Amino acid sequence: MSYVRRVLQPGETLLDEAKISWVTYLPGLLILLLAVVVYVVVTFVFHLMTWGSVAGLILLLLALWFLGSAWFSRWTTEIAVTDRRIILKRGFISRDTIEMSVEKVESVDVNQSLLGRLLNYGDVTVRGTGTGFAPLTHIDSPLALRSRITGTAPRTTPSQQAQR
Repeated sequence: MSYVRRVLQPGETLLDEAKISWVTYLPGLLILLLAVVVYVVVTFVFHLMTWGSVAGLILLLLALWFLGSAWFSRWTTEIAVTDRRIILKRGFISRDTIEMSVEKVESVDVNQSLLGRLLNYGDVTVRGTGTGFAPLTHIDSPLALRSRITGTAPRTTPSQQAQR
């Protein structure tokens, strides 16, 4: 059972769960491609079997490190929006959690590069009264997450604001 589902309060409804985008795998995949190219070129073009194997192996290990780190980060990060709060959980053994009431949300900022717009990922920053979330980087479908967060916040009329 996920962390978010374990901490839901009685009567609280889970509205949306966000994930880190698959784009976090790109550096590892590019290094993996580079490892194959280096191995093939050094081994078969320059006929240096030992050096091709060593260079390819080093790059392969680096690629596996990047791919493993990206997978672990995606696996251990949970982002959820409920009808009452926003929940962020990072980490496996040492856990870092942040929760913010949707009533305290002042703004939700989305930053997307050109590649981010094309591949539908970006950075989301939730700002609240007195505090905020650190930027959530490489979030899949950031505009949908922003819409869900801002659509969850309770609406106040001018008369309700005057009473506060």
